[in-house]
Amino acid sequence: MSVTFIFTLSVAILSAASAFAAVQHRSPEVYLQNGNFEEKPDPRYLKKTRLIGKYALPKWEINGHVEYVSGGPQPGGVYFPVSDGVHAVRLGNEASISQTVRVKPGKWYAVIVRASRTCAQDEMLRISVPPHSGDVPLQTLYSLNGDVIAWGFRAISSVTKVIFHNPGIQEDPSCGPLLDAVAIARFNPPKPTRDNLVKNGGFEEGPFPIFNSSNGVLLPPKQEDLVSPLPGWMIESIKAVKFIDSKHFSVPLGHGAIELIAGRESVIAQILRTDPNKVYNMKFAVGDAKNACHGSMMVEAFAAKDTLKVPFKSEGKGKFKTVSFKFRAIENRTRITFYSSFYHTRIHDYGSLCGPVIDQVIVSPVA
Repeated sequence: MSVTFIFTLSVAILSAASAFAAVQHRSPEVYLQNGNFEEKPDPRYLKKTRLIGKYALPKWEINGHVEYVSGGPQPGGVYFPVSDGVHAVRLGNEASISQTVRVKPGKWYAVIVRASRTCAQDEMLRISVPPHSGDVPLQTLYSLNGDVIAWGFRAISSVTKVIFHNPGIQEDPSCGPLLDAVAIARFNPPKPTRDNLVKNGGFEEGPFPIFNSSNGVLLPPKQEDLVSPLPGWMIESIKAVKFIDSKHFSVPLGHGAIELIAGRESVIAQILRTDPNKVYNMKFAVGDAKNACHGSMMVEAFAAKDTLKVPFKSEGKGKFKTVSFKFRAIENRTRITFYSSFYHTRIHDYGSLCGPVIDQVIVSPVA
């Protein structure tokens, strides 16, 4: 008989200040049960590294070729990056792990996972919380010790299943994504105000780092606003953007911001309610994250038919500037869009993509 493991989620972000406090003092309850895989399986259910049996991995249900591995150098010159403890799981061909969790219907959540590829260049991680499902590409790795990825969903019932699946088929059946740790966070849906039509313009609602990670949190491409891991915003691009926090990066104001890490392939957007023919002012901050990302940067901002190109010379010192421009609304819905004009890499690590930071996006009607 199967056993369903349920945990109680108790993360509530009440304001920007309490959000930051929650980041600093989050309890282990934000992890799924055995979310960092440090509760070891019974040796009877292990054949070398392969888990044998549907419930061989404590607190999880497994299907297919799933391995229980330790971090570090592996046979054949492979290295498994494991930062949260010692152990991780690897999903082979068409393999999956899942866990049932308790949530609140109608609330907005993000599944946060540290993951990396282990073999093939085209590895993919499919994250599902039925009826929501999305594929997270792992071809591009943004950090050497595994990327932290956030994937959003809205709960439709009080109990749901979180599923991680490798949809790929490789010649080596064990090849596939490595999962190091899994957690979950709940958001408050942001709303526009009288002074700012932009929802979550200061990025104070977002997937703040739960794990011991100083690399920020990747927001996967093609995320619609209703299920985005960045409340209020859409990630429209074919590459990820990065959510950064003031504990590990330089942020223009408050505790969260967005780093555009993949040039024109890294795009965020939002649709605002506007009055046709009315003139609005859009103001925002552009800077660098103080993460050794140097060079001549350019952020392009779009609103209705108007465009602003913002040059910024980064010395990697965490400086920023505030800019603004006016636009005239054409319809009762106006899309605002931001992307970086160029690709950048860190000065001492050419394998790590980086880019300009945007923060404090404010749109207000011109009197």
